Amino acid sequence: MPTTKPTSRLKVYQENPLNAGMPLECLPEAFVTPSDLFFIRGHGTIPQVVPETYRLMVKGMVQHPLELSLEDLLTRFPQHTLTATLICAGSRRDELAAIHPLPGEIPWGADPISTARWRGVRLSDVLRAAGVEEEAHYVAFRGLDQARVAGELVHFGSSIRLEKALTPEVLLAHEMNDAPLPREHGFPLRVLVPGYVGVRSVKWLQEITLQSQPSTNYFQARDYKTFPPTVTAQTADWEQGKTLEEIALNAVICTPKSGETHQAGPVLVQGYALTGEEAPVERVELSTDRGATWIPATIREKTDRWAWCFWEATLDLPAGECQIIVRAWDATGKTQPEDARSLWNFKGYANNAWYQVQLHLV
Repeated sequence: MPTTKPTSRLKVYQENPLNAGMPLECLPEAFVTPSDLFFIRGHGTIPQVVPETYRLMVKGMVQHPLELSLEDLLTRFPQHTLTATLICAGSRRDELAAIHPLPGEIPWGADPISTARWRGVRLSDVLRAAGVEEEAHYVAFRGLDQARVAGELVHFGSSIRLEKALTPEVLLAHEMNDAPLPREHGFPLRVLVPGYVGVRSVKWLQEITLQSQPSTNYFQARDYKTFPPTVTAQTADWEQGKTLEEIALNAVICTPKSGETHQAGPVLVQGYALTGEEAPVERVELSTDRGATWIPATIREKTDRWAWCFWEATLDLPAGECQIIVRAWDATGKTQPEDARSLWNFKGYANNAWYQVQLHLV
């Protein structure tokens, strides 16, 4: 399976490891993102896997440890298709970095997000075949990729709670957009955990381990966690950090871009909104007076529970400077926080404050 080189439309933040996102203004072009335009988040190597010799190990607190080939996964278990959105935990980090620097972190905008049509087997079916023991409360994943941490190579890993792992939406995916997974997206097999931040959807899946505690892998235990704004990298107690799991309710303006000049009068505003597993997006609103009043947007495209929605609104804007703010509400009545300063953390994760763009109208 060849590696798909980033197209000219992708913004490359880092080449080694490869990290790239699609320009915001391009995202609304297709509800399902073409595979060659899907954002890329890498932590280390991109493994070269021989499909014929690949094996998935299922071990730990199970009654029947499994060693599964790709053929086993295709023939022993029912296949399921799901449209789902993946988003990086560091999305909109650049806004947090503008509040206080975040040295060493990729300065993602709102672009590390994409949606695909995934096909694979339910993780729950594989776990039932293995026979989960009562003592097991977490499902840990280990990928074939390796990242350099403090001078040492470590495999990328993560874990989720057993309750989430047993839900029907969690897949072991071998296809993306009706084709085998591209190498940079996890060929030949990856986890897909809809409703959770992308780091939980481990690529190049090698091992599944049932255990009583969360994974001790570096990326689970000492990386993808959030802390209050007062905590620094030097003072952080990683055992006290909040583990990133569910996607935060979020809405983003894709067009127009901040800083652009437009003709006064009707301006079409478009963007995306998404949420985690608790409740779907119910409505999206825009404001041009710093939140004093709100104008409803039209949700123009919405499909599976686990995918983003696209929205749009035409605003009649007078000449001069204009700030457009967007926020979303979910079906339980929750909305987004107003101020990103309350969300600042030294890793730059989980920013879901009101999104805004500045325009000049002539």
